[in-house]
Amino acid sequence: APKHSVAFKREAVRILSSSGLTRRQFASDLGIGFSTLGKWVQQFSDQHQLRRENERLRKEYRILRE
Repeated sequence: APKHSVAFKREAVRILSSSGLTRRQFASDLGIGFSTLGKWVQQFSDQHQLRRENERLRKEYRILRE
């Protein structure tokens, strides 16, 4: 079984962006490798950006329809 759940990884990436820590510090705080954290960031920050973009587009669409 994987050591960390998808939810844990996603949350870690989210917290990292607002933590003010470097990736190296954050990885060491979590007890994971620097390259592992890098993989998580690649995996989940793209999804996060897409979700934000989708929300923005939906909002614009609603405004245009009114």
